[in-house]
Formats: sequence, C-alpha cells, structure tokens
Amino acid sequence: MIQIPSDLNPGLVPLAFLLGNWEGAGVFDFPGEEKCNFGQEVVFSHDGRDFLEYTSHTWVLDAEGNKVRPLESESGYWRIDKDRKVEIVMVRDQGVVEVWYGELADQKPQIDLVTDAVARTAASGPYSGGKRLYGYVKSDLMWVGEKATPDVELRPYMSAQLKKVVTPEEVAEMARSLPDMPDDGIAFFR
Repeated sequence: MIQIPSDLNPGLVPLAFLLGNWEGAGVFDFPGEEKCNFGQEVVFSHDGRDFLEYTSHTWVLDAEGNKVRPLESESGYWRIDKDRKVEIVMVRDQGVVEVWYGELADQKPQIDLVTDAVARTAASGPYSGGKRLYGYVKSDLMWVGEKATPDVELRPYMSAQLKKVVTPEEVAEMARSLPDMPDDGIAFFR
C-alpha cells in the first residue's frame, strides 16, 4: 500500500510510491567486469522541500547470500514537475556525476530515465551514459539499469527487486488499524 505522508511537498505526491527504506537483491553483469549477485539497500526520504533524497548501497554477495565487499554507492535528489517530468542529480562513488531526465508513466508507478549529462573524475572508469527503469510492482520496487562506455554499447548491466522495510513505527500504526480479530482467528481469513 502506498502511503502519502502529511508533510510531503504536494508536488511530490506522484513519487510517493518511492518513499521508504528498501532492501533486496539483484544481478550485476557488464563486459570486462565480474558477474555477480548483489544485495542492495535504498532509501528515498523527504524533508518537506520539493525533492526526494535518494541513497543506494550495493554489495557483492557470495553463493550463500553473505556480504563479500561493496559494489556501488550513489546518492542524489529526485524532482518531478506538474507535467510528470522527472529530473535527478546523482553522484556515484566511482567519481561520476550524472543528470538524469525522464517521465512518470501515465496511470502507473513507473519511471523511465536517461542520462542527459555525465561528468567523470580522472579516477573513474569509462562511462558515457545510461538508462534506468523503476517500477512499483505488487508492493515491490523493481529496477533495471543500462550502461554504455566508449567501448560497449548501451546494454542492461544491473537489475534488482527490493522489498519495503517496515519500521517499528509502521508496525505500531498497522496494529492500531487492524480490525478486531474473531475469537477463533480463522474467520479473519474468510
């Protein structure tokens, strides 16, 4: 269920489905780099102003699902205008700064994005741009990223399925809003 905080900037309501802490796993696969499964934590938050703050941390997972080492980290700011156009400024730990533009789909919580500008430090690896797709599907946040370098054409390289993390405050709110449980407990499921 998508909840809209009372203190959310009204212009950000179309992006409310992103809000919260998300965790999950995905696959990383790009030519010249080690293919791996990864874990991910994503946070979309707000402070009442006209943007969402975004952070993402990923790490390589071993065959048992244990953290091995950091993979990628990024942070940024997401905005949306009255015409459902989305813009993002993002910084990545590899020494890359990106400006992304895209659009929120009509009648569904899905955002298609493409890089408009890329700036790289001397220490960063080759990178010329990307595309991303984010979607809220059956209460999960799913995304796929595409990447291009001067030597590799644009291709998918990362994707993940994330589940919303429920805070103790959210559990308490759910408990307050539950209907009375029938005496036998079974009738509740009918």
